Amino acid sequence: MHEFDLIKNYFSKLTKNNKSALNLNDDVFFDKKKELVISVDTYNEGIHFPNFNKPYLVIKKILRATISDLICKGVKPKYYFISGSGNKKTFSKEKLKDLTRSLFEEQKKYNIKLCGGDTTFSKKLSFSITVIGFSKTIIFRNNTKINDDIYVTGNLGDSFIGLNVINKKINLKRNYNNYFLDKYYKPDVQIKLVDKLLKFSNSSIDISDGLFADLEKMINSQKLRYEIHLDKVPISKQMEILIKEHRFQKIKMISNGDDYQILFTANKNKSRIIKAASKKLNLKITKIGRILPSSHKSSIIDQKGRVLRVNNKGYVHRF
Repeated sequence: MHEFDLIKNYFSKLTKNNKSALNLNDDVFFDKKKELVISVDTYNEGIHFPNFNKPYLVIKKILRATISDLICKGVKPKYYFISGSGNKKTFSKEKLKDLTRSLFEEQKKYNIKLCGGDTTFSKKLSFSITVIGFSKTIIFRNNTKINDDIYVTGNLGDSFIGLNVINKKINLKRNYNNYFLDKYYKPDVQIKLVDKLLKFSNSSIDISDGLFADLEKMINSQKLRYEIHLDKVPISKQMEILIKEHRFQKIKMISNGDDYQILFTANKNKSRIIKAASKKLNLKITKIGRILPSSHKSSIIDQKGRVLRVNNKGYVHRF
């Protein structure tokens, strides 16, 4: 069963009289009266991260991935709770020292505070993190407008290469290995943009499951489609070199998620404000397409104007 079928068929009806749950169709809970925003994420070893050999890096990745849900809503994360299930091997003294040292650094970097959590014994390792922020308003996922421009921050695809390096599916030169591993374990969550987003975004989401998969989430309850120009989708110089040397297909590289960049839409008249924010913050923000009426299917267009077919649009949670 697909993740969204599970939510729609079994859990959405439980939120019928709870507007703050946003019909379980967004990444956060938002109580407007209390100005309270909450997000919860769970991470399992072997699914969300390959192993726990590097606890110092793994915990950075999953904490940043969790606060990303609030950041893309235009909300600063303030507090977090962390629960872990594991055993003597996964929670050895050395690994716990690395984990807490890393969390201390992340707290300082993002100005967040640990407020509680839980620990349980389990043969399999998993973490659940709850993050809390406060705001009078948020950017909703499904508030996209016809003729909106589509933007994305940073570069896409580097994390996917890092994962392939870890899984030994690709062998690169040492300096390239280090670059892509760094992008996998330490995603560039764009917290410096958080205060600006509300000024120009109509809708937003963070890219966790893949560019096209998350675009479809953004318009899943609206009669809209997207048009993406593949040559406009931003990738790093390192990725450009790999694509040339290994004959990788760009469309596959950007479709696998784990980027945690902000994907948002904005009215055309906001373009100057967005460019100014990009320059002031020294942050890469790229216009990659537009939102159109749903008279046709969504499309990805290459440099020659051809419509491309995508077999794998991103990660799908199935049960």
